[in-house]
Amino acid sequence: GSLDGVYEALEDPQSDMKESLKKKLREGEESARTSYWLATIFREVPLEKCESCSGRAAEDLQWTMRRTPELLAMMKRLGFRRLIEQWKLDQVETPAAADALPSSEEKAEAAEVRSVEDAAELETVLKKAREAEWTAVSLPDGDLATVDLCPVPGDGRVYRLSQMLLEPEHFDAALQAVFSEDVKKSAHGVKDLMNRTAGAGLSRDGYVFDVALAGYLLRATDSDYSIPALSMRWQTGEEPNEAAQIAALTPVLTEALEKEGMTPLFTEIELPLCRVLSEMEEKGFLVDRAALAAYGEGLTAGISMLEEEIYALAGHPFNILSPKQLGTVLFEELMLPAGKKTKTGWSTNADVLERLRDKHAIVQKVLDYRTLTKLKSTYADGLLKVIAPDGRIHTSFQMTVTATGRLSSTEPNLQNIPVRRELGAQIRTMFAAPEGSVLVDADYSQIELRLLAHISGDEAMQQAFKSGEDFHAVTASQVFNVPLDEVTHTMRSRAKAVNFGIVYGISAFSLAQDIGVRPAEAKAYMEAYLNRFTGVRDYMHRVVEQARADGCVRTLWNRKRDLPELKSANFNTRAFGERVALNMPIQGTAADIIKLAMDRVRDRLIAEGLKGRLVLQVHDELIVECPEEEAERTAEILRREMEQVMTLSVPLTVEAKYGRTWADAH
Repeated sequence: GSLDGVYEALEDPQSDMKESLKKKLREGEESARTSYWLATIFREVPLEKCESCSGRAAEDLQWTMRRTPELLAMMKRLGFRRLIEQWKLDQVETPAAADALPSSEEKAEAAEVRSVEDAAELETVLKKAREAEWTAVSLPDGDLATVDLCPVPGDGRVYRLSQMLLEPEHFDAALQAVFSEDVKKSAHGVKDLMNRTAGAGLSRDGYVFDVALAGYLLRATDSDYSIPALSMRWQTGEEPNEAAQIAALTPVLTEALEKEGMTPLFTEIELPLCRVLSEMEEKGFLVDRAALAAYGEGLTAGISMLEEEIYALAGHPFNILSPKQLGTVLFEELMLPAGKKTKTGWSTNADVLERLRDKHAIVQKVLDYRTLTKLKSTYADGLLKVIAPDGRIHTSFQMTVTATGRLSSTEPNLQNIPVRRELGAQIRTMFAAPEGSVLVDADYSQIELRLLAHISGDEAMQQAFKSGEDFHAVTASQVFNVPLDEVTHTMRSRAKAVNFGIVYGISAFSLAQDIGVRPAEAKAYMEAYLNRFTGVRDYMHRVVEQARADGCVRTLWNRKRDLPELKSANFNTRAFGERVALNMPIQGTAADIIKLAMDRVRDRLIAEGLKGRLVLQVHDELIVECPEEEAERTAEILRREMEQVMTLSVPLTVEAKYGRTWADAH
């Protein structure tokens, strides 16, 4: 009933409390009472201005915010960007701070924004931009009707080219000049800027820096790479104009990249990739609309049939997708073995249902129902909504999202199209090449394991790859100590799980769940593996210790990820940091390799005068759409450029196939 009641019960001879518990309670009484005091809300604060919390007296205690330069400076120092926006600290004046904050006119004057209004002045500005080492460029209104330029070195001014102020022929000529290779440009979000310019018939040439990409490379775990966030993070001062902010950020970030040894990664991989991705987004991936619609209708029929079967097994209709209602049916009405109960009811997540699969026929049908409804909503209906008038889906590739460097596909996510289950794999048959063309699909073979062999320096693993044999079978042979020709399917499957589990820092418990054995058996597999591949074992220890010392891990291309988790007092957080330290150098290097391959494949196709163009990247896989007569040559280019993109101690191998649909080519 109360803390005092607990301690009174210690002395009660009728108490059924164990002596060991009584001992702990007595020894920890001071700690218990201190904790109780700390957790108690203090309700006796002396209030000088009012004796009660009613009436006008309480209003006297209301805080009146004063928007002062000092408050703004403090908020910036602490990184409270959202509060700055919420309280409008850098925009709104209050009577108390009117004398302290500059007016909007003063801000414009401080930024030295000069609108260009005649042809003579325009030519002077364009000459400055052409002669500058680089020119900061931004679109203040988000479109090409207004362009701001800040040539560096220069007079520090921002020159505004506006469609409203210049003659149409002069403005159009200015856009052609600015967005050409003659003007070296620094911008924020170069890929998206290329999309806008290409859509207006302008070139994608002349970009030498991207402050968003640079900020991402330097701090890959941040969530915000907007200009205000970058300016605050890198303390480049407050500039009311985006072009001025880009001009201030560019030299600071350039120096930081150089200091971190990341300039080659930026200039040879990331920046060239902006053009590649912009062209891929523009081209899009052709989809068979009619087949996709028919697929959706088939799913609807399957969902309706499953729904009736589930209702019959439950004895009544209910919302199958409601965890609460499903939990009631499974654990209270059908009395299946219950899992854990959450605040809202029984847990019915996938893990729980998988364990109950053989307990009742309703469970498998619920799992199937979830699969079909997900396929229908996400893919059948979802993809139909985003097919453009040209019959293609134009996904967006995000370059600054993942901490490993991998690209992310959004709106829609084409990197997540199902492939394992038959129903999901059918979706790939609906992505096709136009009549007279084919899709060429090239995929790295076990790239992360090959990188593990190279980075760890494990000679046995390297030899296994150099032999050209099935690597998972070779691993099984060595781990289970049997001749290669006696490796069973089960042995190979378990060796494969261990191979990839080691790469991702999996625990013995998780491996046991994946391959359906006891944790002790899974642990024995892992120990046998590490005893055979001692170089991998030493690498796992070495990379974590180095990460603790450096506070970060890096890829072979020097991509960096900070790891403050390794110094956390929380065990789970530290364990997560250790898994990242093991995996990131491998997964991040794989990301670097596929990006560099994309740059080279694109350039090679153009250099050889071929019509084939990249349409999609899915992790370690590239897809090119090309005329049928170019299929063999395109496949050879993909193989050669992907395999030769980087020299390792083991060969990079690529398999390339082609067909009319994605499914045929995969």
